[in-house]
Amino acid sequence: MVAYPEAAQRIGKLTPLADALATIEALARPVAPVEVDIAAALGRVLAAGVDASATRPRVPLALRDGWAVKSAETADASSYAPALLSALPQRVDAGAPLPPGADAVAPLDSIAVRASQAEALGVVAPGEGVLPAGADMQAGMPLRAAGERLRATDQALLSMMDISWVAIREPRIRLVRARADDPVIAAGYGWLAATLAAEGAAAVAAPGDEMADHLQAAFHHEGSDAILVLGGTGEGASDISVLALAKAGRVAFHGVGLIPGETAAFGIIGARTVLLLPGRFDAALAAWLTLGRHWLKTLSAGGEEDRAFMAQLARKVTSTIGMAEVVPVRCRGGAAEPLANGYLSHAALARADGWILVPPESEGYPAGAQVAVRPLP
Repeated sequence: MVAYPEAAQRIGKLTPLADALATIEALARPVAPVEVDIAAALGRVLAAGVDASATRPRVPLALRDGWAVKSAETADASSYAPALLSALPQRVDAGAPLPPGADAVAPLDSIAVRASQAEALGVVAPGEGVLPAGADMQAGMPLRAAGERLRATDQALLSMMDISWVAIREPRIRLVRARADDPVIAAGYGWLAATLAAEGAAAVAAPGDEMADHLQAAFHHEGSDAILVLGGTGEGASDISVLALAKAGRVAFHGVGLIPGETAAFGIIGARTVLLLPGRFDAALAAWLTLGRHWLKTLSAGGEEDRAFMAQLARKVTSTIGMAEVVPVRCRGGAAEPLANGYLSHAALARADGWILVPPESEGYPAGAQVAVRPLP
């Protein structure tokens, strides 16, 4: 536990990023699963795997609009030597079951129907134009695993299989801001609420303006699983976020070896973990990308979703040994152009479409180095 004097909020030491992530894993616990309609589960992490409820399709279906035929009767047929069919074929639409005896669906223009007779004008192979029984899936086949996010494609497929409920983990995050009158924090607050929703959590707004009241209310509030505080993590005269956390619970670390975002903090109140982000937007963004996403992944028991792609660095990046550093980049034609170091200006972030992490043991990367680029939220 970190102790603080009553009069001031100070950072005693910077916790290495790897140690900070390990602390988050040690203190945060996955939230309880809930059953929800698949319409409300988009982007949420599955708490249990989803298996196919039945074999689909149950019977062979037409894959296209055409004529249901016996393929053997079309052998060697051509427009110059049509093959007479034994009976008038049945016209079927795509998705319709095949009639008894038929094993293929011929294109509409490959069958000529004249009065009471029909002729094949081309060869139709067995199974052509047909979706066999069980081709989509077999009963019991695993479709999505626990820890994976439910996609829009999954919603459609599960609906077609008459699966309407799934178990998910959706962390309810009580979102708190240090000062309601700060326009930068207000903008960051809105960004965090949108980011939480996009990344599988539910933001729960906290009323009131005073930080200590926020945290005390969050401690007694039963409608949230964890707390996210924006602002008040520095050493300024008005910064009291970490002091308030220390009074309401305990502080696990205050200060991280991260540029920007070094004033971030983490702790626990009762059973709820608390992540505190700096109020400055670039620092809040960097801390969220490195700490917040890991915290949210731990709360939702989600698998790692590394959407990184490799790109060649257009210019060198220099960094401080012992500090991890978030660097925004702009990617064009397979090259990643670094846009800022240290302080990340609003203009640089507006131009960025990705970011790279320089590890603490590195002094940076030379021009031409292959780096892992991750998209910005």
